[in-house]
Amino acid sequence: MSSHNVGMSSCCLSGKVHQGKPAGRVETIGGLQTYVSEPEGGSRAKTIIFIVDVFGYEFQNIRLLADEYAKAGFYCYLPDVHEGDSLPISFLDNIEPPLKKQESLSVTDKAKNAAIVPATLGPWLAKHREGVSRPIIDGFVNAVRMIPGTNKIGAIGFCWGGRYAILQAHGQSKDGKGSDVGGVDAAYACHPSLIAVPGDFDPVSMPLSLALGTKDSLLDNGTVGQIQDLMAKKTTLPHEIRLYEDQVHGFALRSDWSSDKDKKAMDDAAQQGIEWFSKYLS
Repeated sequence: MSSHNVGMSSCCLSGKVHQGKPAGRVETIGGLQTYVSEPEGGSRAKTIIFIVDVFGYEFQNIRLLADEYAKAGFYCYLPDVHEGDSLPISFLDNIEPPLKKQESLSVTDKAKNAAIVPATLGPWLAKHREGVSRPIIDGFVNAVRMIPGTNKIGAIGFCWGGRYAILQAHGQSKDGKGSDVGGVDAAYACHPSLIAVPGDFDPVSMPLSLALGTKDSLLDNGTVGQIQDLMAKKTTLPHEIRLYEDQVHGFALRSDWSSDKDKKAMDDAAQQGIEWFSKYLS
């Protein structure tokens, strides 16, 4: 089976900004500005690195979610792996609305969105391609591993960052100098984009959980089926794939809280990650 890549669309730029005040702080770790949210007692025994979507580490939703994981007992790091070059949050307001509003869009509006997406994402994705971003993420994992008190490390990623969470589940790799880099003890990817099937999944060697929406425009049923088949062959490796009915790309981070169904899906996805890491980072 040859690898094929699943791309990105206007869904990557849609969603809602959530209300609340993040409780953590910003530090410099491994050369990156990093939002840090720590559990009661400050234990680093169970550490999670959050790998952001295209909106970056300042996006309020992901900081609030890191706080939620911290309350569940995890020491959470949210690094600026885009190094100050994330897409502006303003795109959430004018690019493809949540699913319940999509049906009311005119043909003209849909065409306008379709034109904006490649103009916005194309140059950004080229600048933040794997050859640039993966060494940054691997380096941050190494930096966290060296922090006193750190035991097991998990990676959680969303959309653009979801693929990099999967890559971290490949285990440690070698850099150009032959040194071990990256690799985590368990990973959780929510609606990943730009994935290669089977290329990104064949090398998975650490526990991996996936949260996918059935209305995700970037992951059709055929691709999801291929992923399920690939992971099913890893009979000795802990893994899970949960499908969330009627959820679009980005639902685990940018759901519309005014919709009870969407809010529940986001809450359930958070609980999925908490339960996964509670089991495999212990």
